[in-house]
Amino acid sequence: MTEKQTYTPTDRERSFLETVEDTRHEREIVNGLAPFFNERAPEDMLSFYSKDEVVSLRVLKGTERDVEQRMPVKITRHYFELARNSKAIQRIVKPSADETTDMAGSEDPGNQMDYSPVEGLLHKYEMGLMYVVSTCSAHCRFCYREELIARKEVERHDGTVAKKGLAKIPEIMSYIRAHNELVKANGGIHPETGREKLREILLSGGDPMVLNNSKIAAWLSSLAESGVESIRIGTKEMAFYPQRFDDAFLSMLDRFHETYPQVALHFMLHFEHPDEILAKHEDGNYIQDAQGFYQWVPETGQAMRNLVSRGWVSVQNQTPIIKDINDDVQSLRTLQREFKRAGGENHYFFCGRDIVAYKAFNVPIETAWMKLNESQRGLSGIENHARLSITHYKGKTEVNAVTNEPIPGLAGSENGVVIFKLLRNAHSAPDRGKVCIVGRNPDAVWFDDYEDRVLFDEAGLFDYKRLAESGEAPVNIASSIPRTDGCR
Repeated sequence: MTEKQTYTPTDRERSFLETVEDTRHEREIVNGLAPFFNERAPEDMLSFYSKDEVVSLRVLKGTERDVEQRMPVKITRHYFELARNSKAIQRIVKPSADETTDMAGSEDPGNQMDYSPVEGLLHKYEMGLMYVVSTCSAHCRFCYREELIARKEVERHDGTVAKKGLAKIPEIMSYIRAHNELVKANGGIHPETGREKLREILLSGGDPMVLNNSKIAAWLSSLAESGVESIRIGTKEMAFYPQRFDDAFLSMLDRFHETYPQVALHFMLHFEHPDEILAKHEDGNYIQDAQGFYQWVPETGQAMRNLVSRGWVSVQNQTPIIKDINDDVQSLRTLQREFKRAGGENHYFFCGRDIVAYKAFNVPIETAWMKLNESQRGLSGIENHARLSITHYKGKTEVNAVTNEPIPGLAGSENGVVIFKLLRNAHSAPDRGKVCIVGRNPDAVWFDDYEDRVLFDEAGLFDYKRLAESGEAPVNIASSIPRTDGCR
């Protein structure tokens, strides 16, 4: 039996943690569909689902097409108020019978568990991602972590099957220190993987902001003490419940910065649509002041101002482009423009991942690129920094270009090509910057839709090899890209 690890905070850490105040938050969450089926939800919320929607969802209950078994249903009062006057927001959190029509997809998108040396930690690059909680204040139907949120069992790298576990401070800190000591002793490079120091951590889940201030502070300080140089907090809480960014939380951030001024802190927000940030009239139009400036939802605007006013915090937005939510040019343009005007940075837009039931949500790859490209025509150079990324099993890959014209002398390019560029690559990143060129397929929503159109592939996107059980050396697998018909 493995001995349980413990963690002892340093004196500096204890001094910081003693200043943290926890506050109670009333998110007024409605969980599940039962309150709407049984008419026990708050009276003003019952109309959120039409009678036809209730019937179509109720008949699926308990069947293999049960939408709540695929992804739990959850909404906050704040988000409901926004959704009253927004079809896009309703689409984000309201389940539909259509989403379980085709359940193709991967149980472990991106083969993430291949890179999990410690429970709750993914370590691919010089950055690690941690699952610190398995829920959010509300649940997006297209969630990239539906297997974690729904607590599904996933096949591990060693063949065992279990639910994804959450990170724990003792095990994580022990791993980080051990890895970085090996790197230091070997002249700055890990002797087996070729990776550099593990210097950046993303707190994810679920949403770390559903944790109380003390738990978030404990993660921040323990990571800082372990030598981590940069910490990201991935959150959609500013959309779901912006009141979470209150004085007690902000004071905790201030104390953290005073205690660990050398550690960078980044908030990676998730706004899919401008309706999540901009106030609207009853007629559905955005509210503008006398000068024509759009007005933010008051609570959201205050939370945003509170973060960006702290110059040592970077605030960035990243979002997938999802069918019937933000796959239109004007929404993408307005979102980028307004987020930058508020002091944030536009980081990434994503093509949908190969989650279970991804075909109900994913926009065709080429369509997503064209919509984003068109949206950025009306943006300045500082507003249009975001790139379009799609997460291949090898790493984060940019959809770099889509052409309409053939490339002279290149067979298969008669209808134009798509150019992918590998942005992030595991371990020592040997393939970063390499490209893959495929013939166009306007219906393609995932890489396997291009398998018969590969023209040039120095990046190896279509010659993918999974890691060996050791987590270090690649091994061949039967299929270069995991199948999307439910088999693996």
